[in-house]
Parts: sequence; structure tokens; C-alpha cells
Amino acid sequence: YGFVSAVEVNQMAKGLSEERIRDISKLKGEPEWLLKYRLDAYRKWLRMKPPQWANVTIKDIDFQDIVYYSEPKKKPTLDSLDEVDPEILKTFEKLGIPLDEQKRLSNVAVDAVFDSTSVATTFRKTLLESGVLFCSMSEAVKDYPDLVRKYLGSVV
Repeated sequence: YGFVSAVEVNQMAKGLSEERIRDISKLKGEPEWLLKYRLDAYRKWLRMKPPQWANVTIKDIDFQDIVYYSEPKKKPTLDSLDEVDPEILKTFEKLGIPLDEQKRLSNVAVDAVFDSTSVATTFRKTLLESGVLFCSMSEAVKDYPDLVRKYLGSVV
């Protein structure tokens, strides 16, 4: 999109490997079964060939030149969008997702993700009252591991 956000981040080195996947999983405190799922998927991906598109020329992607994990340095659990770093809010606005306006809209739930981290989730309590679990994937793995394990990789 042609811009960079002035937000301090902690990020891992570029590149994708089993070691990097293990590092990310450990950093996020994921259970062993999820690490195994990720490693199995990675091994399958390694055997895949890129798609051949008709009438389209796309440069090869250098997957070793990508940062696969990055998070804002300040990572508290936020209860509202009012607590989100203003630079992060500006970033979403530049992308056409003005979160400060979203919070005023009724019946709109947002999980705002910046880099690899959910920075705010709206309408969580309201949705829970109706039986809907609305949270980041990292929170779901910690709070509802049986549901994630049962449905991960499926259409629900």
C-alpha cells in the first residue's frame, strides 16, 4: 500500500522453516497438537508446486524473504478500541478500515489484527451472551482448545 507504520515491533528474522514454526509456536504458548498440525501443513506445502496461471505472469515468491511473525512491542490485553495505539488506528484508517468509526456502529464486530497480533476485539461480551465465541485465534487456542482442535482446517 506504499506506507510504513511508525509502530515499534518485535519480530523474528525472515525465512520459513521447521525451526521458525517451532519458535513462533513456543512464543505463542501453543499446545503440542497445534505445533504438530502446523509442521504437518508445512511439510505438505514443501511438496507443493506453485500454480500455473493462464494468461498471467507472476514473479516467483521468495518465501525466505518474508517475516512470518511480528507484533507491536506494547501488547497488553485491550478492552476497547480507545486503548489501541493511535499509530495502529491510523494504519487501519489508511487501509480503509477506520476502527474508531467502527466502534460506533451497532452490530459490527471487529477483531483488529496488526502484524501477527490481535490488538482489539469488539462486541465480545455481547456476542457471548448470544452464544457466539468471538476472539483471536491465539485466545481461542488457549480458552477453547477442544473446539479449535475439533474444527481447525474444516468448514463450519
